[in-house]
Amino acid sequence: MDIKKEVESRYEEMKAVRRHMHRHPELSFQETNTKKYIYDQIKDLPLDIEKDVGGNGLRAMLHVSDDFKTVALRADFDALPIREENDVAYKSEVEGVMHACGHDAHTAMLITTAHILSAHKNALPVNVVFIFQHAEEQLPGGAKGMVEAGVLEGVDYVYGIHVSSKYPTGMLGYTYGYKHAAADAFHYKVIGRGGHGAEPHAAIDPVVASASLIQQLQTIASRTVDPLKSAVVTAGMFNAGSAFNIIPTLSEVSGTVRTFEKDVQDQVMDRMEGIRKGLEESYGVKCELEYNKGYPAVLNTDEAVDGLLEATETGTDFITSIEEVELSMGGEDFSYYLEKVPGAFFNIGTMNKALETDYPHHHPRFDIDEAGMKAGVESYLRLITNFR
Repeated sequence: MDIKKEVESRYEEMKAVRRHMHRHPELSFQETNTKKYIYDQIKDLPLDIEKDVGGNGLRAMLHVSDDFKTVALRADFDALPIREENDVAYKSEVEGVMHACGHDAHTAMLITTAHILSAHKNALPVNVVFIFQHAEEQLPGGAKGMVEAGVLEGVDYVYGIHVSSKYPTGMLGYTYGYKHAAADAFHYKVIGRGGHGAEPHAAIDPVVASASLIQQLQTIASRTVDPLKSAVVTAGMFNAGSAFNIIPTLSEVSGTVRTFEKDVQDQVMDRMEGIRKGLEESYGVKCELEYNKGYPAVLNTDEAVDGLLEATETGTDFITSIEEVELSMGGEDFSYYLEKVPGAFFNIGTMNKALETDYPHHHPRFDIDEAGMKAGVESYLRLITNFR
């Protein structure tokens, strides 16, 4: 296979797919039109296609031989509740919704990969499963439902790409071990007794108790967790009161916890419960804690990362460099696939300052240098055609 020729010949079509999706974004678990559009792009290929897998997901199987192993490639396709501020021809046509994380690019790359591999089916050394996943951005995550529905049945390895505005266009970023953190959420309700601001002695002030709560939460990472391990505890919301001279009855504190190791996650949860109990005894309030575990940590398999590097280490056309990159405290539901089979999640750079594609993910001006999609498709093609 002439990878350079194949990718170049389909580049304009790939851009068109990405731009169509960018103009017509849909939120998590609401991707009705998007899943139909994806199906229309692959329905004429020699694939065994299953629709509505675990929700709005699609599974497309390129079967080559019963004697071969099977590799799955995954792309997500949901958008975010963000109003786009880019002035581009393919700007979102849905008010308050945009592809601000690159999922449109992920899907365009995988559709293009499916077309190229299908055209060379008889020369492939493995079977390929194309996973088009809904709802990565919202708990419980589309990956969870798709795994439960059997999307990985018969799969030996799984790989996924995430474009990145942190890395220059065409760079392949890999990570051994942990790639993304577990992403949890917490919510405290601190209930006191309201009263007049001039008579605090007659009330039980939940605001003061909550202020202490927030201070104590900051000691978990600094004074409870082993400093050689990672944990983030962030109180991102603090809501209380309706007037300057009223002591409210209720105060609420919400935030996120990010960890990698399960024992650290348990340690943080235990400490947060201890703080809850201590707050009740110290301030006379009633304190309730709701802790919701989000996506597990993404843990790459060394063997799978080795395979990716071996497949792309020489003779690349669009991959400009291959660099080991830092792990991220952001969450990603690709973790559910890696809990079932070996695999790796890696980055493709799409940052080009001249094109102003260096805004962070989830920003209203996020965009990509579309040339980076060539490197993404190349990485998939080399991975599959060189699979050992």
